[in-house]
Amino acid sequence: MARNGSSDEFTGPVRRLLVGLILVVCVAALLVWRIDNPRMERLRAAVVDRVVPPMAWVMRPVTAMVTLVSDFQSYTQLYEQNQELRRQLQQMRAWREAALQLDQENARLLELNNVRLDPELTWITGVVMADSGSPFRQSVLLNVGARDGILDGWAAVDGLGLVGRISGVGESTARVMLLTDASSKVAVTIQPSGQRAILSGDNSFYPVLDFIESADAVRPGDQVTTSGDGGLFPPDLPVGTVALGTDQRLRLRLLADYQRLEFLRVLRSGERERILDPGGLLIPPGGVTALPGVDAGPARSADGLPIPPTRPPAPDAATGTAPPATEAGDG
Repeated sequence: MARNGSSDEFTGPVRRLLVGLILVVCVAALLVWRIDNPRMERLRAAVVDRVVPPMAWVMRPVTAMVTLVSDFQSYTQLYEQNQELRRQLQQMRAWREAALQLDQENARLLELNNVRLDPELTWITGVVMADSGSPFRQSVLLNVGARDGILDGWAAVDGLGLVGRISGVGESTARVMLLTDASSKVAVTIQPSGQRAILSGDNSFYPVLDFIESADAVRPGDQVTTSGDGGLFPPDLPVGTVALGTDQRLRLRLLADYQRLEFLRVLRSGERERILDPGGLLIPPGGVTALPGVDAGPARSADGLPIPPTRPPAPDAATGTAPPATEAGDG
């Protein structure tokens, strides 16, 4: 206990002495540093020159730590900028895809103007919504229908040529039967020979040319257009070119791009006169008047139909004489 007391008596004054010296040195340094005098300025410069360079090695760890913190902050900023650039790049890719789709749609719409049509024809443009998806039925669905004035039988074309015809109309949709469908039959003209034929679909990309008037006059590469026979399609619509199939049959290479049907133009066809009484075109309602010296042929009724000749009556078995003849109009 005595030893601890003596040590406290010794360290206490020394501690107070050191604290007092430190305070005196600090006050003296403050006063020296604050005095605005040329001599004191030279003294301060000499102290700095003598003290600071040897203390540089002490500041190296501090300088290294400050540089490390600054580099870490720069790395964090670079990482955030990189993430922001990635997000912008993803947005740019989405915009690029949208721009490409719009460019393709614009190209399809511009291709629709390349088909040379009769100036008297008008049309309605529709978007292909879906296809049949069946190997036994070739058709597509458009987003136009009865509310747009679409009627059955109207022709549909793309930017290159004839695609098919309307085969079913709803209120807001319409179905187009393609030329490749097995039920499709179209009257066509082969140029330059002028041969008439029937284009028959067989569920392949190359429909068959049937019933050609003179097959020897047709060559592969000849242009084929609609003939307008039967009033199903307007005449002179481009369809395709003649090709020789692997089965040695004359087929048609269609102009329309069936792999990329996005927009179709439905051609409005005018109302055609219907023949309800074909007999009236052949025989006038009042019958035929025979020319002098010309056999008029069998007698005809008021409807123009021939009247069968009256069979002579059979003789009576008892008397052997025939009964009197009656008029054809009598009961």
